[in-house]
Amino acid sequence: MFKHPKLWAKWSKISIAVTGALLLGNCAPLPSVIDQILILGELRVVTRTGPLAFYVGADDTPEGPEYELARRFADELGVKLKITPVRTYAEIYGAITTGRAHLAAAGLKVPVNSIAGVEFGPAYQRVREHLVYRRAAPRPASLAEIGNGDLEIAAGSAHAKSLAAARDSIPELAWVENASTDSQALLSAVADGSVDYTIADSTEFALAHDAHPELRIAFDFPGIQSLAWAASSHDAEFLREVARYFSRMKSDGELAGIVKRYYGRSEDAEFAGAGGFMRHLQSRLPLYKKWFEEAAEQSSQDWRLLAAIGYQESKWNPGAASASGARGLMQLTMKTATEAKVTDPADPRQSIFGGARYFGLVYAKIPAHIPEPDRTWFALAAYNIGYGHLEDARVLAQRAGRDPDSWEDVREYLPLLEQEYWYTQTENGYARGWEPVRYVDNVRDYRDMLEWAWGSSGSGAIALN
Repeated sequence: MFKHPKLWAKWSKISIAVTGALLLGNCAPLPSVIDQILILGELRVVTRTGPLAFYVGADDTPEGPEYELARRFADELGVKLKITPVRTYAEIYGAITTGRAHLAAAGLKVPVNSIAGVEFGPAYQRVREHLVYRRAAPRPASLAEIGNGDLEIAAGSAHAKSLAAARDSIPELAWVENASTDSQALLSAVADGSVDYTIADSTEFALAHDAHPELRIAFDFPGIQSLAWAASSHDAEFLREVARYFSRMKSDGELAGIVKRYYGRSEDAEFAGAGGFMRHLQSRLPLYKKWFEEAAEQSSQDWRLLAAIGYQESKWNPGAASASGARGLMQLTMKTATEAKVTDPADPRQSIFGGARYFGLVYAKIPAHIPEPDRTWFALAAYNIGYGHLEDARVLAQRAGRDPDSWEDVREYLPLLEQEYWYTQTENGYARGWEPVRYVDNVRDYRDMLEWAWGSSGSGAIALN
């Protein structure tokens, strides 16, 4: 469960005060952290919004590696998860030391110097620092070889310490600490050639490389840093319980699965290519074409568009399942299946008809004044990333003087939702903004090939019943 920070803070003070008064009235000692969690019936976790921790996904469902880990920990304890994002690390550590949160799960690096009142759990992930450059550019083997190249890092990042240490042996080393950007934005800048080099943690690079495959690692800096949860240093038993939890997660492979899901290469966004598509056109589509046509007729949509969505989602494989819980030919999540009145997402007919109904619901949210085909492209983007994130990109485009009703304009602003400078200005926060852009491109290409194979479908506009 996600709770607004102000309401959460107020409610926390009241509940802790009441609990404390009851305990003091009975002359009972202060309960342990585990006992507090069980008494309250919830695990309170403080985090940050962003790709490395917590964000709101396509169906308004919470996502992120730290959220996944915290949710599983709460499930093991048999309590609800109450997760609260804050803006700064000072707020995170303050929530721990004042007792407003039981845990901090925010992609925290274990610091060299200890923090008063805070103790870190076991390292669940280790990260390296990379010097990153663009493919086809000269690859430096060391910082001494970057010469007059433009090296930029985000101001306030830990990467400055690595550069300062290197300057002892390379006095001429120069770099820019940019206060108006973040690591993801700088990685994008390296990808498009506007910046020569930047430094990124291995986790940051993994996220960016999926969207920018032209990025390359020149070399790694010495040393490895650990990521860990933080808790109060006053309850060693709770920290031991956290350690036992991560030990179980590692031994059964769940931890590796979460890391792969968020940092591994996304195959869902890859374009299958004409060869693979044409093979499936002959071997798989005939099994489902009639249902695509019936679902399209029932919902007044273009069957080729529905089939293209199905191919992008699952390659027309009714047994497909994603790590996020989406299932079936149209990859419906539990929430979207419920909205589309689908009882068995693995049933291809139900999945196709449910996918058509759900796409119709999404399409109906797109402002009616937006002309075709842009309204359909917007609907596809919202189907992939969620309507709220699409609206955020339209707002950013409008603020920049671009047309919020033009897909060609808005598609340029969706990737900005990955950059902290931009997503902190939006209502719905971080999103993997490159995914809907690639999603729409792929679906359009698949639909074009279906039109080539089966004939034109006319205007392609959708008229809802």
